[in-house]
Amino acid sequence: MLIRARAPLRLGLAGGGTDLSPYCDIYGGHVLNATIDMYAYTVLTPRPDGKVRFEATDIVEEIEFKADDEIPLVDPLGLHRAVYRRVVRDFNGGVALPCTISTFCEAPPGSGLGSSSTMVVSMLKAFVELLSLPLGDYDIARLAFEIERIDFGLHGGRQDQYAATFGGVNFMEFYAQERVIVNPLRIKNWILAELESSLVLFFTGRSRSSAAIISEQTANIEQKDSKSIDAMHELKSDALHMKESVLKGDLMRFGDFMRKSWDAKKRTAHSISNDHIDAAYTAAMAAGAYAGKVSGAGGGGFMTFLTDPGRRMDVIRALNQQEGEVMGCHFTKRGTEGWRIN
Repeated sequence: MLIRARAPLRLGLAGGGTDLSPYCDIYGGHVLNATIDMYAYTVLTPRPDGKVRFEATDIVEEIEFKADDEIPLVDPLGLHRAVYRRVVRDFNGGVALPCTISTFCEAPPGSGLGSSSTMVVSMLKAFVELLSLPLGDYDIARLAFEIERIDFGLHGGRQDQYAATFGGVNFMEFYAQERVIVNPLRIKNWILAELESSLVLFFTGRSRSSAAIISEQTANIEQKDSKSIDAMHELKSDALHMKESVLKGDLMRFGDFMRKSWDAKKRTAHSISNDHIDAAYTAAMAAGAYAGKVSGAGGGGFMTFLTDPGRRMDVIRALNQQEGEVMGCHFTKRGTEGWRIN
């Protein structure tokens, strides 16, 4: 028997950064995101030999332990270790679970699509299936957040874990004491189809670590930097307007606020944009896009552009002249899934 699980990656459409502490703890955060048909996968296979093996086949990393060994929370494959340790501690009475945990993701690390958090959700879902754990969506997402942000100490926000777990297009609210409300949006099919037809996803070809950007944003809030806080307030307000716009099918207004939000996001930290990102943005806008932004913290990874579907190929041709790769994407309605293979 083996267990398979997957979780979808997400596009951050609005409000990214307002799900970070201490901003959301003080002011509350609003985020609009949507999951797409790119996934993080896990294969979990029980073993009879008393060993635990972690594999990430996409980045060609692997490591093996005796199941009774103390497994340190360090790289390589630190998140694999952290998930395994938490599951053994909280859900198996501290008794080792000899197994192989093998993962791969359809987006590279540092993509801005929430790949590390999505991988944690996928691994957790595999253990939920293996142990028949009575965990709901909020439970899995909260546990994934704790494992990544607290146990392993990776800095970041909260939207990725909830997007990967719930799936679909969601408006999320983040408050103090880890209170999270996920509001699934009932968007008409024609609006989703129009939005899909209007989006162009562009991988800049450069993965980045979000840690430095997030640290700067966090420090700005802690130091009560008015410029950064005002920009965060604007991002939060824009997310609400973009939610209303997409529900009504007013994609021109949606694009207006996306463009406005990109300007605000760049005011929250210095390294969110760079010459490479600016060049791609300028080329796409000149070719007919009417809004664009970086997905995730910034500095690299994926960019999202909004254009009239009639100009979509013009935008794609312009981006093909830049360093990077244009990719298609489609929205998904389902969140993380797990299943057994006998």
